[in-house]
Amino acid sequence: MKIADIMSRDVDSIRLDTPLTEAAKKMSEHDIGSLPVTDGQKIHGMLTDRDIVVRALAKGKDPAKTTAREAMTEKICYVFDDQDISEAAESMKDQQIRRLVVLNRDKRLVGFVSMGDLSRKSNDEHLTATVARSCAEPSAQHAAF
Repeated sequence: MKIADIMSRDVDSIRLDTPLTEAAKKMSEHDIGSLPVTDGQKIHGMLTDRDIVVRALAKGKDPAKTTAREAMTEKICYVFDDQDISEAAESMKDQQIRRLVVLNRDKRLVGFVSMGDLSRKSNDEHLTATVARSCAEPSAQHAAF
């Protein structure tokens, strides 16, 4: 089964110049913790609720004047829509994340695939359980506190 068969196609994103207050409102309205940041075509990063707090608010930056570009995480974990779902599961497991950006081969944003998509649509309980276990385990960076 391909990622395109199970992914969510309803993708909300923000532009590089979006003020953090607008991004936070959009996250709140959609009950999500991250948004892809684009230039209208190409994805440049992800902005998370944590990015807003750590990279802007904690440093005293004005969220009405600080843009997504200034606070976003540039590293993006993604898969291609024509890959097998087992590759998405493996990536989620390795990165210990529950959601991946889905791109087409032109590297255009076309969707998201989540652990929920895997569990509801893949019919592979072992695959879903493996990803869920790895996401529940503390990562090495958080283990020593």
